[in-house]
Amino acid sequence: MEIEVLKSKIHRARVTDADLNYEGSITINKKMMQLADMYEFEKVQVLNINNGERFETYVIKGSETGDEIILNGAAARKVQVGDLVIIMAYTRIDVKNIGAFKPRIVLVDDINNK
Repeated sequence: MEIEVLKSKIHRARVTDADLNYEGSITINKKMMQLADMYEFEKVQVLNINNGERFETYVIKGSETGDEIILNGAAARKVQVGDLVIIMAYTRIDVKNIGAFKPRIVLVDDINNK
């Protein structure tokens, strides 16, 4: 039997921009994506700590070393610049492997540095 589990999480990232007129997605800087084992176009769930909003979107790769966390398109209406968000990706694993499984958790500071 397979179950869906948390694969990776970026915890308390600060929203740096919100672009309503861009194609929907969340832009995450490449360094943070690598640390969190997230991939371009991967589906993610975003939780806004400031207002309680929860929504799904997909990842777009940002700059190599910037600090950007940008909500685009309709998702831009769910945040304000400066809000803290949790970004989570999930995977399916065989329940037999749950004991050995560990999600990748990335904790960031107030300016989105690891």
